[in-house]
Parts: sequence; C-alpha cells; structure tokens
Amino acid sequence: MKGREKVIVSACLLGEACRYDGCSKASQKVIGALEGAEVIAFCPEAPVLGTPRGRISVVATDAGLRVLRDDDKTDVTDLLVEQTEALIAVHPDADRIILKSKSPSCGLGTTPILDGEGNEIGKGNGVAADLLIRGLPGVEITDEMNFPSG
Repeated sequence: MKGREKVIVSACLLGEACRYDGCSKASQKVIGALEGAEVIAFCPEAPVLGTPRGRISVVATDAGLRVLRDDDKTDVTDLLVEQTEALIAVHPDADRIILKSKSPSCGLGTTPILDGEGNEIGKGNGVAADLLIRGLPGVEITDEMNFPSG
C-alpha cells in the first residue's frame, strides 16, 4: 500500500533562498497545497553553482541547447544534468513535480532560449525540466503559473 503523495518541488517555491540572487520565490499557493505530502525540495543550480551566483541562460549552440553562465559563457549544462539525474535515481517513485517557471533549469515551456548574442529566439524547457519529463514518464509535471488553485 502506497503512503502519502511524494512531490518534487523547486526549492525556491518552498521559500528556500537558493535563486541566483540569493532570494526565494515562495508560492503560498504551492506550499499550502502540499500539506500532508512528502515534499522533496530540488534545486539543481545551488549545489553546484552556489548562492548567490551569476545568471545562467539556455543558449542555442552548434552542440544543441546548452546552459551557459552569462558573464563568461562557461558551459554548466553537465553539472545541472548530474544533479537532476541523481534526483531521478533517488526518487523514481515521485507522484508529482512542481517546477519554477522561466528558470534555465526548471522552466516548463517558459524558459527563454537565446542565440549566441543573447537575443531571445523562443521558449522551451529548462535542462532539469527536460530530464524530469524523460526520466519520470507518466509523472504529472507542472509549474507554479499553471498550478491548480484549490
């Protein structure tokens, strides 16, 4: 018999100050809806890039979509992939995932995709969101903007 619902949530939505600017984006709507659930806070960026940190962006390159530091164009994609793959390996039984919109890691169809000059050329998924979709098929994934209210 399965226990309580297991929900992976972008840590910044839970009030953790893990964003690039050292702040959070706490969502009372999300926090309130998680009462009684087993909540797994997740931020692929903070453990490997630190907090606060410089901005990162999803950039279309000859090698495909990559996550680059805005200041020096260092490619941090593989670091974010490792963090996300580790989460999937530890929590393959997640019931639901709630991600932070517009994030280069967690955005779900809302992440700005830039060209090499920094111009927005479209919207897509963040690197972690893409991996979660593929790595946890059948799991409901949403973001705070599309989260049902009550």
